[in-house]
Amino acid sequence: MSRIIGRALAVAGVAVVVRAGPGSAAETTVDPALAGRAKAAMARGLDWLKTQQKENGSWSAESYPGLSALGLWAFADSDHAARSAVCERAAGFLTSFVQPDGGIYKPAGGGRGSGGLSTYNTAMCMTALRRHDLKRHAGILLNARTFIVKSQYPSGLQGAGGFGYDQESQGPRARADLSNTAWALAAMRETQAVEDMRRPGEARADVDWAAAAKFAGQLQIRDASDPGNDGGFAYESGGERGGARPGPDGAVKLRGFGSMTYAGLESMIYAEVGADDPRVQSALQWAARHWSVAENPGMGPRGLYYYYIVMARALRAAGAGVLPKPGGGAPVDWRRDLVAKLVELQREDGSWVNSDNAFWEADAGLVTAYAVLALQQALAPAGGT
Repeated sequence: MSRIIGRALAVAGVAVVVRAGPGSAAETTVDPALAGRAKAAMARGLDWLKTQQKENGSWSAESYPGLSALGLWAFADSDHAARSAVCERAAGFLTSFVQPDGGIYKPAGGGRGSGGLSTYNTAMCMTALRRHDLKRHAGILLNARTFIVKSQYPSGLQGAGGFGYDQESQGPRARADLSNTAWALAAMRETQAVEDMRRPGEARADVDWAAAAKFAGQLQIRDASDPGNDGGFAYESGGERGGARPGPDGAVKLRGFGSMTYAGLESMIYAEVGADDPRVQSALQWAARHWSVAENPGMGPRGLYYYYIVMARALRAAGAGVLPKPGGGAPVDWRRDLVAKLVELQREDGSWVNSDNAFWEADAGLVTAYAVLALQQALAPAGGT
């Protein structure tokens, strides 16, 4: 039976495991010399992040606790000597944003950069707090799960089954997209064990996984006549930013991006779509055809480090050791390629940064957390989150 084979509750959390089915290959490991360089790079990156943590426990823009959640997550998954102290300050910062509705965010204050993005921030904070201490943050996580459930777009609305930056009735960014959907589904899957801590008789909270898989599937290009895009995923259903473009007949066609293809793959895995499902297999084939660590395929340098972390999480969760090249040729050893590139890109002070500021990637605090998390994923065993 080549569906998702199981879930394992481990120290790292709930691992949703999918064996990568037809067309995949056995797991590989990074050779010891490169792994040693990667561990040294992670240590230097965490050292740098420690020096950049503010007195209140945050990094980056303080109106968006989800950005600081990435730093907490990176330290929580590490054995850094300052792990406990750094995590305590960061967790305190995140929990100061808990709202009466269960979300973890700063309400928008009437201007760009003032707050909002309630679903995004809540999902990121949930994941980080769960990594820090599931039992300690159980009450916050249970309420946050209820908030995320209410953030899923209901049937009858455009984007039904998906998630946006905010709940569907909130703010100018009230639209569903694949990036926010992947983060929300990841947060719900990673925190699912906390449901066992609810009081007797209290209703459990969970999203509509079938609707989420349907939403993600609608953003996948399934067109054998367009091999460059077949199997890839777009960001949203309309607009150039989302990957939509007019076809020769005037009909709207989607264009796949690297980061969104991995977000789509990750979403399918969390929604327990089978490993031999054509949607999963075609996404892996797209990934092999468009493999690159030099750019975010379809976007160049834009969102490069976001691409790295989403790609590493998706391929690890998919149990993909290598990606066979369609038509033959040397398979893609994604772990080796990714680790080598991140080691190469690290700056002398231990940080990483993107020269392209799309999606805030000129922020070294954000990007260094992305890079450390991507390295942690690449060096970890397959099949987890």
